[in-house]
Amino acid sequence: MGPEEQQRRGSGQMGSELDPEPGPGPEPTIPPHDNFALFLSRRFGRLGGLIGAHPWPFLMLPLLLSGGLGAGFLFLPQRQANDIEGQFTPLAGPAKSERRFAQEHFPTRDSERFSGQRLLTEGAFASLIAVSASGNNILTAGAFGELLRLDGAVQSLAVPGGDPGTQLSYPDLCVRSNGSCGSPNPLLAAVQGESARLETLLPQLTYPVFGSSVFMGTFLGGVQLARGAGASRVQAAKALRLVYYLSLQWLENFLKRIPAELEALNLTSVQVAYFTSISRQEEFEGNIRKVIPLFSITYFLTITFSITSCLRVDCVRNKVWVAAFGVLSSGLAVLSSFGLLLFCGVPFVMTVANAPFLILGVGVDDMFIMISSWQQTNPKNKVEKRMAETYAEAAVSITITTLTDVLAFYIGIMTSFQSVKSFCLYTGTAFIFCYIYNITFFGAVLALNGKREEGNRHWLIFTKVKDIVQPHRSYLYNMCCVGGFSDKSSGGEDEHPMNKFFRKYYGPFLTKIWTKVFVVLLYGGFLASSIYGCTQIKEGIDLRNLASDDSYVIQYHDWEDEYFSEYGPRIMVTITENVPYWNLSIRNDIENCMESLENNSYVDKRLSESWLRMYENVTRSCSLNIDTKVFFMGNLSELFKLFPEFEWDIDIRYKEIAASRFFIQTVNITTAVDEKNLLHQLRDLAKDCKIPIMVYHTAFIYYDQYIVIVPNTIQNIGIASGVMLCVSLLLIPNLLCSLWVTFAIASVIVGVAGFMTYWDVNLDSISMINLVICIGFSVDFSAHISYAFVSSEKSTVNEKAVDALYLLGYPVIQGAISTILGVIVLSAAQAYIFRTFFKIMFLVILFGAVHGLVFIPVFLTFFGICGRSANKRVNIKTIGENSNSFSNTQNPNNVWCYENQIDSNGDNFLEDNIIRQPNDIGMEKPNNGYLCSNFFPVSQNHDSSPCLYQNNAVMAYKKQIEQLHDEGKINPDCP
Repeated sequence: MGPEEQQRRGSGQMGSELDPEPGPGPEPTIPPHDNFALFLSRRFGRLGGLIGAHPWPFLMLPLLLSGGLGAGFLFLPQRQANDIEGQFTPLAGPAKSERRFAQEHFPTRDSERFSGQRLLTEGAFASLIAVSASGNNILTAGAFGELLRLDGAVQSLAVPGGDPGTQLSYPDLCVRSNGSCGSPNPLLAAVQGESARLETLLPQLTYPVFGSSVFMGTFLGGVQLARGAGASRVQAAKALRLVYYLSLQWLENFLKRIPAELEALNLTSVQVAYFTSISRQEEFEGNIRKVIPLFSITYFLTITFSITSCLRVDCVRNKVWVAAFGVLSSGLAVLSSFGLLLFCGVPFVMTVANAPFLILGVGVDDMFIMISSWQQTNPKNKVEKRMAETYAEAAVSITITTLTDVLAFYIGIMTSFQSVKSFCLYTGTAFIFCYIYNITFFGAVLALNGKREEGNRHWLIFTKVKDIVQPHRSYLYNMCCVGGFSDKSSGGEDEHPMNKFFRKYYGPFLTKIWTKVFVVLLYGGFLASSIYGCTQIKEGIDLRNLASDDSYVIQYHDWEDEYFSEYGPRIMVTITENVPYWNLSIRNDIENCMESLENNSYVDKRLSESWLRMYENVTRSCSLNIDTKVFFMGNLSELFKLFPEFEWDIDIRYKEIAASRFFIQTVNITTAVDEKNLLHQLRDLAKDCKIPIMVYHTAFIYYDQYIVIVPNTIQNIGIASGVMLCVSLLLIPNLLCSLWVTFAIASVIVGVAGFMTYWDVNLDSISMINLVICIGFSVDFSAHISYAFVSSEKSTVNEKAVDALYLLGYPVIQGAISTILGVIVLSAAQAYIFRTFFKIMFLVILFGAVHGLVFIPVFLTFFGICGRSANKRVNIKTIGENSNSFSNTQNPNNVWCYENQIDSNGDNFLEDNIIRQPNDIGMEKPNNGYLCSNFFPVSQNHDSSPCLYQNNAVMAYKKQIEQLHDEGKINPDCP
């Protein structure tokens, strides 16, 4: 029999009927570190009593508030911000400032002098990859005939013009160079619309450079070259790419019509995949529409599980309505928080669409804790008192988890990714509303349900039922129409089978020596596997993952990787300041810088392009002097006559070269590791140059995530873990146990990060969101169990562990399952973002629950200091409240030492030596809460005989206690 049950019996069964005045007994000693937890418990106890007495205002106000704030969803269309670059690249990435510099000094004029390699952004384009249907060679007359038909079909597409009835054709919208539309592929331009010319062209076709200057690496894929002297001559190729640069309006029309056009062409020699510069964005936004139906499934699963887990055979104690309204409370929190932030103008990004699944799953966790605490109260007490005890018992634990979750998300706002910022802000705010609504709205529902139970009314039809089994009635009648039973041994509601399982089977099994050894070995294996996984983790987001699995984009990316991965981005190398190019030593320094970049393993030096090198060659062949400013600047016009495109690479302002640029070609950039290494190596080489240079490519906008993703993740985890430690120290009154909670955070994060590798999840802005979630959720399970362990009144560490598992093991399992149910439907989503969310949330909940139910209980038993000393146990539910029972007048300090002690007859001392006391009407009720040490009347309506009776009993047993001390059968620390 636990001390809390003794307290409830004393205060509930006797005090509620006698309503005695408080006696002058000594106050229990409160350890200083308990003060804050005790303060919270007192305040929440009063709030619980208030809600129990007046539930309706607390029920209606959240409903009205949700209705008002929910109007913020009217602003949703204008708050959506799903720009991929804006959401999934670092806000202050270096490449963005590099792009601004390039745009200022090298503006493009695509209608006059278009050059694909000189684009400073992706541009507006449509791209098609044609692959040989036979898989052998696409450079055949038959294949080229179909490619020419395909090109004709694409160029025939038109869009409505500005005036009604007008059409804008391909020539009206295309980019131009030298007065004509650019060709989608140099080979198509070379055959001049006749596939038969391919046979005469092939003997002169070289790779990767065709003719004198045409780079074919981006246009021809799967190339097979001749051997020997003609090693650069193309023998065969498996794929060919067509690229069309046009307006956004034309691209939208292209996406609508190209599937039908491809079907109409009935191509047999080639297979075609297509992609546009707006495809990724459209697919990304379309993912939201596909996942919305899953939310209704999640809501159904969560309600079903919550109701099922709260079902009781007792038709009065059934908690069906409580569970249903608990789920509704989470829905109201989503409505209120999202509406409020939409009112405030916070951008709504697609990652936020994950939040309702998470909030719905997590929001019911506190509900299970509160229901568990309610079931520990005495059903014979008034609802107000039961609510006060429920809130006093559950308040600190719920506050710890909510505070840690909210802080973890708000700390995540410090990240460099807008998608993470928005998600953390929306989710953290939703958790605040979840907490408020659980305390108010759900508490009111619990109180109203308590009043129904108090009247012994049926859970469904709300009519009064009998509380005594009717022998002459059928079993079905007694099950459906008789209820309101309580546990005769504890005075509380009947013990739930799962609670019994943790108390009788799981807890004792876990605290056995050999089980602890196995748990330690299991944890060692878990930690070793996790650390190894962390060393193998991949960084960066693959942009194809922003589209759904069945998107046309996937096939295009697959073929691009298969046939066009040999050559990477063409990098722009810019001299960012005005330097004296006519100075020979300066030109040598520039050449040294270029050579250092070209000698990098990711660069092919044969494919570089430098106007300065070409200028030196031209002037050398023409015997021109460029070693003075006048001659250098004056002879540039000769260079531009021979190579007009170089004029676009030199920014001349006020007869000075403000900036100029060169180009280098990268190779073999096939993985995220290659992208990361390329970015770091080129920037480091540029930084070491004597000349101020900058390297830039449009892809660097996305590569910049490699610079910040790991530092951001470590920063968020470090700060959040420190904050979690402070919160734990504040609310869990023991330093060592608070450190265990912090240890659990680190352990779960390492586990999740390590097992991400085994589940093919990269470390990117999406998974970083989930690692932020890790911080809050890893606290939840360990904090519940640790706090219950610290608060346990048992005398040994093993008993404390069993007690903690008995009280919170089932609510932890309920919370874990409900959260997994909240996100499990995302595993069926066709989008990487949502599947990744599910995978990491599953790992977080799984590892968090295992830590809370297996590792932490065992590890806490290794350090007995984690629990309070038995003779200093304080019941925070009763201290400081107005005493209203006989038991509150007694000093409990000496009682706990004798709990579970064995007397000289081999029986439990307290259970066999229950002191009894007459009440007002002469009936006897057990007062096994505390031994009486007072010699004063219980109240003005009582004489001193009851306490004298008790005092005599105490004196009678004193000798027996002394004898047990002498025989070593009582804890020697007991007084």
